[in-house]
Amino acid sequence: MNNVHAVCQQLGFIGLGRMGAAMVRRISRAGIQCVVFDTNPASQQYVPEGAVFSTSLEEMVRNLPAPRHIWLMLPAAVVDGVIDSLLPLLAQGDTLIDGGNSHFTDDIRRAGLLCARGIHYMDVGVSGGVWGEARGYCQMIGGPESHYRFLEPVFSALAPGVDEAPRTAGREGEPSPAEKGYLYCGASGAGHFVKMVHNGIEYGLMAAYAEGLNILKQANLGHQQVEADAETAPLEHPEYYQYTLPVGEIAELWRRGSVVGSWLLDLIAGEMHQSPDLGHYAGRVSDSGEGRWTATAAIDLGVPAPVLTSALQARFSSRGNDLFAGQVQSALRHAFGGHQEKPGDKQGE
Repeated sequence: MNNVHAVCQQLGFIGLGRMGAAMVRRISRAGIQCVVFDTNPASQQYVPEGAVFSTSLEEMVRNLPAPRHIWLMLPAAVVDGVIDSLLPLLAQGDTLIDGGNSHFTDDIRRAGLLCARGIHYMDVGVSGGVWGEARGYCQMIGGPESHYRFLEPVFSALAPGVDEAPRTAGREGEPSPAEKGYLYCGASGAGHFVKMVHNGIEYGLMAAYAEGLNILKQANLGHQQVEADAETAPLEHPEYYQYTLPVGEIAELWRRGSVVGSWLLDLIAGEMHQSPDLGHYAGRVSDSGEGRWTATAAIDLGVPAPVLTSALQARFSSRGNDLFAGQVQSALRHAFGGHQEKPGDKQGE
């Protein structure tokens, strides 16, 4: 690292899950040797030629020349435990890179603890999912800028490259790192902070598509026989809602020339082509934490984020977490007005 022109030529890599193995293959194709480890021995089959598979953390560290640079591609919940296991094996000048979806406050804490032991820490928010091996990975990077420079060949190898999107009007000359698909965002935690907000936006975009397509799907309600009773507001103008719309074809249509076109729309059009009613999905939408953290940051900063927060709440609702709230409302309607809950209103019936 004393040579300002030095760049990373060998990388340790822990975690060969849905994204990790594909990332190793991309890094290896750029001529950077990867020394990898995963707790599942069967994952060795996904390691490309030229990469070294290790059967333990100790073996992986032994196979890396000092100073070592080790990328962790792991669930946020296990990162601290793996770091604790690695610490006795590392030396001053080594660097850990967390490429998972850790909370940015954890990055600040880890960077402080590791720095006290002479070990550097980088946080890298990675977007690309299971398509990243072919398309490349967008990377949002935090930590010491000098180590960003040293690791830039790794980031460049993973990134999509400037040709993934048309250049923005007015940008000329040598493409910037952001145009290539990676960006140094600032000090420790900055990378995961940007990725956190990125995922919060993703929640909102997904919810907007879902709600809009659902309105289209329900646009034929006027054709349906709706029971008339005192408990349910009738459809006031059934003659207005008699459209049986080809929702999958509309998604396909919007991919071409529409202002709502996007890669997310490409994906849902593909899913609906395979299964127009998406019947093999239960509609239970999980959240891995980033949407919650984005909402919390918005509250801490006093920044309005109603769309992102609403999208997060919709995910909670999809998992049945609003059932008791509905029961409370049914009980109140019965208590103050004698309203009877309709038999088909309960979830699961």
